[in-house]
Amino acid sequence: MFTLDRPVTFSQDIKKSRFIAFAAPVTGEEDAKTFLAAHSDPDANHNCWAWRSGQTYRFSDHGEPSGTAGKPILQAIDGQTLDNVAVLVIRWFGGILLGSGGLMRAYGGTAAACLRLGETSPVIAYVSATLSCPFSDLALVKSRLSATPNLRLEREDFTGTGANMLLSVPAVEAERLTRLLSDLTSGRVNLHIPD
Repeated sequence: MFTLDRPVTFSQDIKKSRFIAFAAPVTGEEDAKTFLAAHSDPDANHNCWAWRSGQTYRFSDHGEPSGTAGKPILQAIDGQTLDNVAVLVIRWFGGILLGSGGLMRAYGGTAAACLRLGETSPVIAYVSATLSCPFSDLALVKSRLSATPNLRLEREDFTGTGANMLLSVPAVEAERLTRLLSDLTSGRVNLHIPD
């Protein structure tokens, strides 16, 4: 799965109707709602949208015939294997009816064209982990942590004997990093990943 790196916009005219698509990365439902509220145009005839975040998704036809706008937009998101993405397609009616098939092609095609313009990055699954490290191993442990791709140090608290750390570890790296830290410190430092 991939997600957009930054917001992107695309517009086109189809049989005198103006279509503008806005797409952006989102972190969940609230973020998607905020994005949609910020970009919707109350003066437009239709503000149709879809978003996906993991297994959660929503879409709206906003006055277009059922299934002709929101669902094709969602299919454009899924067709490009994107996640954590919201897409809004705004239509200003130009006087020529497009029919159900034409609407599906217009909304889905506008959304797909917009998404193709965006740069993407892989979606990384993270697990939370903690570790306690004595001062004698701290420099070595921090060096190894910084060499782990996409690892994030969320919090570091110093104690009288060392440091406690809260980490976000890429799920694909968790097992390897657990073994590495234990081996490097002869078992003094262990990565704890709650079930």
